[in-house]
Amino acid sequence: MSEKDVVDQTSSPITVTSLVHDLRQLGLQPGDQILVHSSLSSMGWVCGGAQAVIQALLEVVGEEGTIIMPAQSTDWSDPAEWALPPVPKEWIDIIYREMPAFDPAITPTRCMGRIAELFRTYPRTIRSNHPQVSFCANGKHAAYLMAGHPLTPQFGSDSPLGKLYEINAKVLLLGVDYDSCTSFHLAETMLSHMPTKQMGTAMIENGERAWKWFTDYAYDSDDFIALGEQYEAQHQVKQSKIGQAVSKVLELQQAIPFATDWLKQNRIYEQQLD
Repeated sequence: MSEKDVVDQTSSPITVTSLVHDLRQLGLQPGDQILVHSSLSSMGWVCGGAQAVIQALLEVVGEEGTIIMPAQSTDWSDPAEWALPPVPKEWIDIIYREMPAFDPAITPTRCMGRIAELFRTYPRTIRSNHPQVSFCANGKHAAYLMAGHPLTPQFGSDSPLGKLYEINAKVLLLGVDYDSCTSFHLAETMLSHMPTKQMGTAMIENGERAWKWFTDYAYDSDDFIALGEQYEAQHQVKQSKIGQAVSKVLELQQAIPFATDWLKQNRIYEQQLD
């Protein structure tokens, strides 16, 4: 959709002021710790774009709150598994040798959207040190939440997701569906028969750039929309529009136990092995 189309379909400019109002109408308030998944294009024409959205989020939570966003860098993964785009087989060993090490200060996000990519560079934002699935945070608890992100399990109890669960953070799905709800991966780590796989990345190890192989869970978000629909059928989920984007808020300490039980009952490998 062109920018002209977005303007034509927006009845009134969406501003920091209107965004703050919409976020508060959704139940977000000062002191909240909020993991945000977002789509700028779903919101209509925003005066100030991604910057306006970030300013509004930070204003809503205030000095006692924290905004968190995913900052995944999936380019820093095994090129043998790349599909978008695939690379010739003869390139793979070169990539293993030459891919620069992940650097939290400069490595860009991939497929996280314009809001998350700008948030990565925002003043006082802190990024966790995972080379593939880092998070960024800005606010009172940013340093605590981003510290000590283990290489594996990357979405486990010691990861930023695990810490967010401990403090009962909220998840804001801003114009996106449940397939963007990274938090459900934490539930996957709680399954007794979750399959694992070998992963690889370029990172700093012992002070030098290295290609690092490690084993982690074979995370899978293909059924997260179905999971989210069942969650909504059994729990009241706050919903309203932020700008023109249909948005939802979940509480992690309610959503994660439900997700764990649902995955146990609905994943095929669980049914085969239990």
